[in-house]
Amino acid sequence: MNLEGGCACGAIRYELTGKPLIVHACHCRDCQRLSGSAFVVNLWMERKSVRASGAAPQSFRLKGGSGQAHDVFFCADCGTYLWSRYHGAPGDALFVRGGTLDTPEAVRPDVHIFTRSKVPWLELPKEARAFREFYKTSEVWPQESLARIGRARS
Repeated sequence: MNLEGGCACGAIRYELTGKPLIVHACHCRDCQRLSGSAFVVNLWMERKSVRASGAAPQSFRLKGGSGQAHDVFFCADCGTYLWSRYHGAPGDALFVRGGTLDTPEAVRPDVHIFTRSKVPWLELPKEARAFREFYKTSEVWPQESLARIGRARS
């Protein structure tokens, strides 16, 4: 899977050279606040599979819903949030914002998380996998993704 994306002004571009480990639709309050929307679509990517070019993104740190540190990376020129790094997440990973892809329709959430704070007017598809908070990766992730993250930990 080779997807490309970038910020609104074009100062930062990126290419995803691998397949996401999983794609989340996150309904937590932090994601709602940072995106200005009801939820955000995050592609959980191994950092080595995200090739950025152009200006270097700026970042700031905040405490995520889990209480652990969360770095948010954005374009200094236009303010577009491109990806995050969650310190509690296993492996060396970035969470790329699906809305920054050139073709955001190319990805679909595998799972909806933190639905305890989902806006009440949003109805999830009947077949959607959804969790009030987070989940156990061993119970949700495809075997291929579990193997990849296992190799990254070694």
